[in-house]
Amino acid sequence: MAEMQISARRVAHVIFRARELDTKVARWDNPGDAVDSDAILESRRGDATEAELREFIAGLPEDQQAELVAIMWLGRDTYEADEWNEAVETAYAEKTTPTEDYLLGIPMLSDYLESGLEKLGVDVGDVEEDFL
Repeated sequence: MAEMQISARRVAHVIFRARELDTKVARWDNPGDAVDSDAILESRRGDATEAELREFIAGLPEDQQAELVAIMWLGRDTYEADEWNEAVETAYAEKTTPTEDYLLGIPMLSDYLESGLEKLGVDVGDVEEDFL
């Protein structure tokens, strides 16, 4: 397996910001609102956290964007750790949309990234303190 170009700290940054987005909900107690999961999920348009995360991902060099996608794929069990190079190459070859659009459209992104790092032998807890 090749060494990662993207630092664990950068991946952890994406993980923590993605978790922040996952926990945001809008008001559901307005008159006429139905109390169900669709009514309480927040539309993130204009959300500062999402804008910052999109900008962060878009600002990464292309090789690091491809590795971020590959890490997510490892966490999602699309690839195994010993297929790292193939996953990164596929991320490069199959990119059809901006990486930030692709990644932020994936439910459980933070969980997949954390799991992917673990499969690569990286403990997010080692860099977690920077974000708490």
